[in-house]
Amino acid sequence: MKQPPGYEDPTHPGHVCHLQRSLYGLKQAPRAWFKRLQEFLLSTGFQGSKTDVSLFHYTAGDSRVYLLVYVDDIVMMDSDKALIDSLLHHLASTFKIRDLGTPGFFLGIETLFDTDGLILSQRRYMKDILTRAGMAECKPLATPAVVTQPATPTLEPFENPTQYRRIVGALQYLTITRPDLSYSVNRLCQFMHSPTEDNWASLKRVLRYVKGTQDYELRITPSSSTELHAFSYSDWASCPIDQKSTSGYAVFLGGNLVSWLSRKQRTVARSSTEVEYKGLADVFAEVTWIVSLLQELGLFSGKPASLWCDNLGATYLAANLVFHARTKHVEIDYHFVRDKVAFGDFIVSFVSTKEQLAIFTKPLPAARFQNLRD
Repeated sequence: MKQPPGYEDPTHPGHVCHLQRSLYGLKQAPRAWFKRLQEFLLSTGFQGSKTDVSLFHYTAGDSRVYLLVYVDDIVMMDSDKALIDSLLHHLASTFKIRDLGTPGFFLGIETLFDTDGLILSQRRYMKDILTRAGMAECKPLATPAVVTQPATPTLEPFENPTQYRRIVGALQYLTITRPDLSYSVNRLCQFMHSPTEDNWASLKRVLRYVKGTQDYELRITPSSSTELHAFSYSDWASCPIDQKSTSGYAVFLGGNLVSWLSRKQRTVARSSTEVEYKGLADVFAEVTWIVSLLQELGLFSGKPASLWCDNLGATYLAANLVFHARTKHVEIDYHFVRDKVAFGDFIVSFVSTKEQLAIFTKPLPAARFQNLRD
């Protein structure tokens, strides 16, 4: 570090400036800003969430305000308009803020309201990705991933890896409202360090699928049910490179899809039962977090969450407290599944593969993919 040009101190040339406040654009600026905002909100009666550090809630009588922070973008929710106006006026007395009214376009996500509820759309974002990739006029495809893989994949490196990384990174953000892209994007992300021509061809196929489904959006509908149910699915040894498996889950709150994941497991599994059991542990952890959040929001029904798995061995293993010899090599942290089932927090049930909604582990034929997506 050195003194900035025009502000050098000739008597102390080795000294540097000591910042009295954080500067916008520095790495520590968001953290310093959040700390300042957090201190103010706590001093005005807000309580910080223990489940999500970005969430604050304020209670006044029967009214409750939820405030969600993303750096310097804030969303407030409440049924009492007067209380929100009062809190906004209080915020404006300390911070320079603008009230943009009902969210219409937030963090690249368009919010649409209709008679059936709320729609989250990233249509503009999709058009921007296609334009940046030079595929705005490409022909659409019915699925984002091909079912059959080439017998001899090419290892020729792609000539522009920076473009590959930029587009795949953009697609990652698109999965916020497009769960049907989760598996394909997760697969593309595994080759960010050295993409090949085959990887680029797979990326173009995903973009052609996006081209034909730009009007697809995520719908959130009002529901009297706050029961949680989740689908867990794993594909054993799906990666031909390291023989690791891919797990995926879909979590529903009432009839609304609220959480989903497609991820390669950290370790190699020795059987399909083991890989499904590890997949259950992942979805158990996610549902446990969602239950904690719902309890803080006062929306938890108190009923045990239902988890659906299409592997009978994994469902038996979750319910049977006898430690089988064939599971001695499984890490201890995965066995918290049994504790959750024994305490009645979760109910693990079998579901047919045809009705397995977690389509996040492998490519599927067009007819089956479209049926499960719908």
